[in-house]
Amino acid sequence: MSFAFSVYMALLIVQRLTELVIARRNEKIVKERGAKEYGKSHYPFIVTLHVLFLLSIFAEAAIFNRGLSPAWPVILLLIAAVQILRYWSIFSLGAYWNTKILIVPDGNLQAKGPYRYIRHPNYVTVALEMVLLPALFQCYFTAILFTILNGIMMMVRIPAEEKALQHYKGEKNSFGGQVEK
Repeated sequence: MSFAFSVYMALLIVQRLTELVIARRNEKIVKERGAKEYGKSHYPFIVTLHVLFLLSIFAEAAIFNRGLSPAWPVILLLIAAVQILRYWSIFSLGAYWNTKILIVPDGNLQAKGPYRYIRHPNYVTVALEMVLLPALFQCYFTAILFTILNGIMMMVRIPAEEKALQHYKGEKNSFGGQVEK
């Protein structure tokens, strides 16, 4: 295992743990505002999918002695662009960003940042990461497997989120959601 790979995996893990801390903090804030959780039954599967994804990158790289991709500069640039979308999404939603589906009754749907252009930018980010993060170290089995598994999970998650978002009232935006006034 190379030093670059160890640093890479450590950064990924720290990033994911930091996002969980942010999500927990945000969950507390919106629950104080009366938020209700939706999609609770599938949430453990999402967590498991993401944990197994990171473990799979590590295992594939270790077992098959994978090294840095020859296309690493391009892949790294794409990963950086995806991270910009990720954090633009998180910062745009503020306290409403979460890894869970939490809906504040009679709240206002946020239509800021990338949410003005893409219905679910965070899910786009995750889908791109499922390909790019393992590809950086030539872990193509992980990229293919988890892209498929994530696609299946999104067939459950996105309809659950859309159904939950129907609890909002107010003016509709171009994606069918509400615009904060």
